[in-house]
Formats: sequence, structure tokens, C-alpha cells
Amino acid sequence: MTKEQIFEKLQTALHETFEIELDKITLEARLMEDLEIDSIDAIDLLVQLKPLLGKRKIDPSYFYKMRTVGDVVDGLYELLIKPE
Repeated sequence: MTKEQIFEKLQTALHETFEIELDKITLEARLMEDLEIDSIDAIDLLVQLKPLLGKRKIDPSYFYKMRTVGDVVDGLYELLIKPE
């Protein structure tokens, strides 16, 4: 899966789950400040994205340092390219 594909899935999840306008969801958008995603919302988002990762485990603390949509895309990409 490419970073572009991951971004599209993430954009769809953010839009459908939190009703965020698609044009607000950019790689530079800050999760808390721009999109108003709090820590509880982040856990909900991880649940939505779990199918992307298949059997790989997601440690929620892995995402604590992520501040932008681009950070999440990069983090998911790194998890996907790691051998299982």
C-alpha cells in the first residue's frame, strides 16, 4: 500500500467517523488543533484503521507523538512495510 492510498483511507475514516470536511483533511492538518481529534477520538480512529494493518498489532502509544495527518500516514506506512 502506498502513502497516497493510506492517506485516502485515513481521509475517508476521519470524514465518516468525525464528520470532518474533506478539504480540511490535508497532510499538514494538525490532529488536535485543526481537526479537533482528542485522545479518545484517536483510539476510535485506530479501531477504524485496524483493517489496514491486518494481523499487525497497534500499540496506541506509538501514535502519541504524532501531531499531523502526515505523521499518521508515515506511521502507518512504517508499520505496513515492517515484516510481520
